[in-house]
Amino acid sequence: MDLPRSFTIRESSHRICNPFSSEKLATLGRAIGPSPDTRVLDLACGKGEMLCTWARDHGVTGTGVDISTVFLDAARARASELDVADQVGFVHADASGYVVDHPVGIAACVGATWIGAGVAGTVELLRRSLLPGGMMLIGEPYWRREPQDQATVEGCHMARRDDLLPLPELLELFGALGCDVVEMVVADQDSWDRYAAAQWLNIRRWLDANPDDELADEMRAELVAAPVQHARYQREYLGWGVFVLMNR
Repeated sequence: MDLPRSFTIRESSHRICNPFSSEKLATLGRAIGPSPDTRVLDLACGKGEMLCTWARDHGVTGTGVDISTVFLDAARARASELDVADQVGFVHADASGYVVDHPVGIAACVGATWIGAGVAGTVELLRRSLLPGGMMLIGEPYWRREPQDQATVEGCHMARRDDLLPLPELLELFGALGCDVVEMVVADQDSWDRYAAAQWLNIRRWLDANPDDELADEMRAELVAAPVQHARYQREYLGWGVFVLMNR
């Protein structure tokens, strides 16, 4: 049980495995202001940057769950680097079925709502681990601009236009699921550039070091196509944000 190697290659230098900068992650933490010792569950936590930096900056404790052993090794190293290894722990597991025994004050899935087969299922999954009055954090893409054709949809790595919603409709969906939206921090085009463009350099460095690897042809093709695809489609049409929800 692990992520395909292509994920860890393209995101090898990333601390945050989505189009969110360190500054925006810090802004989100300041915006919700978790009290010291707030317990956090982070499903599909990636390299654990949210847990580790919030443990340092706000004194939270918690658990991150992810399917990638490579990402979890990086998360544990980051916890040690920031001297918060006694506050946070990381579990190798399929986050789609993970529920804590003791409910938490913040339950998060920042950028991986496929673990619940979409937004609605992920909200329901997080609710199962949440204390009354707690907060849910959902990271989710949305249409920044409505795609005009199927080529644009596929250029944004979607199969159908209906796979994403425009931002107002996404906020309405949260309401229909019985949630109040109490905060949000959204990515901008620079955030997308830093996330996407860093992948190109990661891929090129990996190709230079591994020219005969069985994935070399696949990663070379991705490197050739990705910059134009990002500029033509993702940068213009995709938004992304973290939305803070509370049950009504």
